[in-house]
Amino acid sequence: MRSQISNLKVSAPQFTFGSITLAVVTLACLYLHAQFAATAFAYLLVVLLFSLMGSLIASSALCVVAIVALAYYFAPPAFSLRIDDPQDLPVVVAFFIVSIIGTHLMGKVRQESQAAREAAAKLRISAADLEDREKRWQAIFEHNPAMYVMVDEAGTVLNTNTFGAAQLGYARSELIGHSILGVFLEEDRELARECIRACLEDIGQSRTWEARKVRNDGSVLWVRENAKAMLWADDRPIVLISCEDITERKRTEFALQRSEAHLAQAQELSNTGSFGWNVVTGEAFWSKETFRIFELDPQTVPSPDFVVERTHPDDRASVQEVIDRAMRDPKDFEHEYRLLLPDGSVKHIHARARATRTASGDIEFVGAATNVTAERQAEQKLRRSEAYLAEAQHLSHTGSWSWDVHGLDFVYRSAEVDRLFEFDPQETVSIETIRSRIHPDDLPGLQEVQRQAIELKEDRFEYDFRILLKDGGIRRIHSVAHIVVGNDGCVSELIGTHMDVTEQYAARERLENTLAALRESEQRFRDYAETASDWLWETGPDHQVTRLSEHTSTAGILATGLMGLLRWDIACDVEEEPEKWRQHRATLEAHLPFRDLVYRTVNRVGSPIYVRTSGKPFFDPNGKFLGYRGVSTDITAIIRADQAEQQLRKAQAELAHVTRVTTLGELTTSIAHEINQPLAAIISNADACLGWMGRETPDLSAARSSVEWIIEDAIRASEVIRRVRALAKKGEIEMVPLDINEVVRDVIVLVTRELVSHQVALRTELTAALPMILGDRIQLQQVIINLVMNGIEAMDAVRDRKRELLIQSSMDDMGHVQVAVTDWGVGIAENDADRVLEPFFTTKSSGLGMGLSICRSIVEAHGGRLSVVRKQEPGVTFQFALPLHEEIVS
Repeated sequence: MRSQISNLKVSAPQFTFGSITLAVVTLACLYLHAQFAATAFAYLLVVLLFSLMGSLIASSALCVVAIVALAYYFAPPAFSLRIDDPQDLPVVVAFFIVSIIGTHLMGKVRQESQAAREAAAKLRISAADLEDREKRWQAIFEHNPAMYVMVDEAGTVLNTNTFGAAQLGYARSELIGHSILGVFLEEDRELARECIRACLEDIGQSRTWEARKVRNDGSVLWVRENAKAMLWADDRPIVLISCEDITERKRTEFALQRSEAHLAQAQELSNTGSFGWNVVTGEAFWSKETFRIFELDPQTVPSPDFVVERTHPDDRASVQEVIDRAMRDPKDFEHEYRLLLPDGSVKHIHARARATRTASGDIEFVGAATNVTAERQAEQKLRRSEAYLAEAQHLSHTGSWSWDVHGLDFVYRSAEVDRLFEFDPQETVSIETIRSRIHPDDLPGLQEVQRQAIELKEDRFEYDFRILLKDGGIRRIHSVAHIVVGNDGCVSELIGTHMDVTEQYAARERLENTLAALRESEQRFRDYAETASDWLWETGPDHQVTRLSEHTSTAGILATGLMGLLRWDIACDVEEEPEKWRQHRATLEAHLPFRDLVYRTVNRVGSPIYVRTSGKPFFDPNGKFLGYRGVSTDITAIIRADQAEQQLRKAQAELAHVTRVTTLGELTTSIAHEINQPLAAIISNADACLGWMGRETPDLSAARSSVEWIIEDAIRASEVIRRVRALAKKGEIEMVPLDINEVVRDVIVLVTRELVSHQVALRTELTAALPMILGDRIQLQQVIINLVMNGIEAMDAVRDRKRELLIQSSMDDMGHVQVAVTDWGVGIAENDADRVLEPFFTTKSSGLGMGLSICRSIVEAHGGRLSVVRKQEPGVTFQFALPLHEEIVS
């Protein structure tokens, strides 16, 4: 209805003004006497013009009015609606058709124009609205407190928000157009690449991952990224990524993980496990170390019943009593008990717990269980070692004592001290008695050493002195002592040991005399070698000497006296070695070169000398033999040096033997223990055998077993004696194939007691199936014993850490068999590292400085090398490498 009224409002003015216009055109055409066709054209223009106003009805009415006016006024007869002229009728029809079609077309054009204008208006409104929305979303995108990134298929950044770029320390322009992978930590780039690829393979599916990004300043932040791929307007896929900064969360997680790892590591290092026990619910919690101590699967649900089940039968009642008491009266408790593990081993556990109340009001015990097995075993060993000490002191001629510096009296002295000083064990020894037994020349020095130690509060000091024996003899003593400071800060006691080193001093004197002779002999033959020289010679075809160089005079040979002589006329050993000279003459007759012919002759004063000569035949251009030319060398010094070297080696063997014997004296405790054990077992088994035989019906089977055990223990004792005799025996070097691990194990048997007496823990790392070496078992045992004893002595002063000795065998980088002995002692000063292997160099006040030098000589005689390795931590490593058996043989 509203549309019809609107059309009527448009049609009425259009028809009115159009009719007026047609009237004006009609009057004008009548006045101008216009032709029928011209008038029709004018009417057509008016109709088409007013059709632009938009009403088809009005335009059609105007068309009818125009036709009527055209027929009435201009078609003959005039002023009649009849058309008599047949030519005017087509004009009228054409006018009507054109006007109707034109009016219709003009209306269509106007409608489309109107629609276009309306569409344009709507488009302008939509564009403004879209721009407004874009500004709002752009503001949200830019200022959202999260990083948003848009990347293409290649990972290139298409767009990013300002906040996200600033979070990484970049401007947006610095990121757009660059690969998104560039801001990821290098280790996480492959992860990011794979996640983006997965998004592109599954359009519309969200994916989340965590990775690390690198800020512009180089710092790293953790991000949690959520990404989704979508198709762009041109069906080109893009990936939208939102990033959340989770750095603080990650730091918290890492800190928690590190704290848990540190707690677990601390529990493992301290052998202490934690536990929790809710008395009301019965729930229990054990740490990983607690499960390890109880040797239970961590998947096991812990409970007090497991504790009782693993407890040693002798301790179960007390453990159950502690648990029952805790349930009745929830108070803190502490107790110690033993575990009996499935493999039969026993652990000592010290447990402490504190009663706490949970948030729900339940009583809960929180505590710790510590494995104190090592401490308890150490206490047992200490008590056992105290029993060994007295016997060890007697065997090693070492006595211990404690001296009251105020009362000037012994607080304690062992039986061995009484033996060394020839005191009556029952008598009270005064200071005057002690001084009367010390050599007068040594007494002032001994008193001064003790005085300085007391005044300067030196923790450790050593000194040597001599004891005058009742029979007039002298006993040399080496003493090691340290001070004891009382509560008042003053020195109250001196505690130390006296060791009888009389035999060592005698051995040192013999060694010094031997070495002095060796050095003199070595220097003499070195002078011979340095003054030796070569000379040239020439013989004719008859092998008579025709020319000698002037250098013969340096060897004491008069050249003029040798001219015209044959070589075998000059030599003095032709009758002694006829075969050598027969072969030499055959070589000369064959005109062949010869090399290194050695013979003996005499110089011009008649002294014998040794000559080494080599020659080559020479010929004329026609090949005629002309004689020999060659060179001769006076090797008298070399021959005599070889003889001296043999004497030196003999002396070194004597020296090594003396050192072995001295070492055996130091190892008497170990040797005695190793022999006493099987002897005690033999006695026990013999008693048992007599018991079995003494029954009314003798038990022959048990007696036979006892006899077999006696035989085994006798063989074991015999083997120890064999080893000791082998070390003490003075014999020739016997180079045989050896397994170095067996040599090490033989040494360990001999030094076990020394390790125990010095409280040194021995650890071995022997590589299995090492190749055989070629060597002398006794000499290599001496090397290893010396290195072990040095390591033990180096740790005597250690008080602040565990005394440990490590023996290792392995293959070195050169393919040689290597043995290393490592101690954790006082180490070697940097200035002494290069001199420690030299003869007579020692860091010990009582040492000769020959032990390591002898070891080096033995190792080098085996084709190996002895070296010292200084460590960063306390201690030092001595190691030697020996070639394989096959290398020496080949």
